[in-house]
Amino acid sequence: MADYYQLLGISKGASSDEIKKAYRKLALKYHPDRNRDSKENDDRFKQVTEAYEVLRDSEKRSIYDQYGEQGLKRGADGAGGFGGLDFSDALEVFMRDFGGFEDLFGGRQQRGGSRSATQGQAIKVRVRITLPEVATGVVKTLKVAILDTCERCSGSGSADGAAPTPCATCQGSGEVRQAQRTVFGQFISVVPCRACRGEGRIIEEPCPTCHGEGRSRSERPIQVEIPPGVTSENFITMRGEGHMGPRGGPRGDVLVLIEVEEDPRFVRDGAHLRYELPITFSQAALGDEAEVPTVDGTVRLTLPKGIQSGEVLRLRGLGLPELHGLGKGDQLVRIVVWTPERLTADQEEAIRTLRDLEEPAPEKLDGDSGRSIWSRVKEAFTQA
Repeated sequence: MADYYQLLGISKGASSDEIKKAYRKLALKYHPDRNRDSKENDDRFKQVTEAYEVLRDSEKRSIYDQYGEQGLKRGADGAGGFGGLDFSDALEVFMRDFGGFEDLFGGRQQRGGSRSATQGQAIKVRVRITLPEVATGVVKTLKVAILDTCERCSGSGSADGAAPTPCATCQGSGEVRQAQRTVFGQFISVVPCRACRGEGRIIEEPCPTCHGEGRSRSERPIQVEIPPGVTSENFITMRGEGHMGPRGGPRGDVLVLIEVEEDPRFVRDGAHLRYELPITFSQAALGDEAEVPTVDGTVRLTLPKGIQSGEVLRLRGLGLPELHGLGKGDQLVRIVVWTPERLTADQEEAIRTLRDLEEPAPEKLDGDSGRSIWSRVKEAFTQA
């Protein structure tokens, strides 16, 4: 169990500003946009975000200080409770408090001197895919509401196409200095210029369509290629596909969060798939062949004579691919011997005859050191 204060590298008496500053530093270090394909850094990013979400909230922090992480889990369904974060939640927290990627990875305007164009904001979309699509990979076309270049002014924001002029208030810097006198002396702070909204430029005659923004709302399709083996914790960053920046600024990104739909036939365990196959007593005793569904279709599975309920048969390579092409998992078929609830007269007579002929069940199963079938099943699933 991790210590939230240690995760953020702060003391228990840390202020709100210290907590936010520590989280921002670590979030930038472990952010997935800077650490491609690193599961370890993804986990670390999620952990520091969870610690930040608890410690920034005075009520959650008080519960954590008194009862630890378990106290938060016990109260997860009530006021002030906390049930933990998944990976997409962690990304949402980061984008909520720090404005996404544009102001942290070089997209915002530079302070002082020559002003760079403002990058557009990132767009977050969710896409649902099926388990068969996880197996093969898929290309999805998404319709995205987006801020695009204004057709009337071609993105300039000006009604007559004239270039913006430097702001007379801040002389084009986008910032103004404010002096404030206090009992401790004079304090000077630097704030964005209100006249030009921190851009350093003024449009004399704004475009009547976009009101000087240089962009207007539209909807356009975006194609995203989803590789095989993804999970609901994965996401894809599409560079330069997001909102257009104001007055010709570069586009932001599109963050595509993956949601894998549950398949009622299978239970997913990483790259492995688990499936329960009900069979009759006669199939179990005499052996048989049965059709088993897979993500790619169906296969015929040979059932050996005397197979026991709960035994697991492995179909190698018929699971899901590992992300980045590192192999494929297996499909694990758990046998369940089905007992009919109602019998016809002929069936009941046949079973009574069998009962008179069969031997008593052994106290221990042969060939497995006397262990119960349930311990064998548990071991089979654990090894898988």
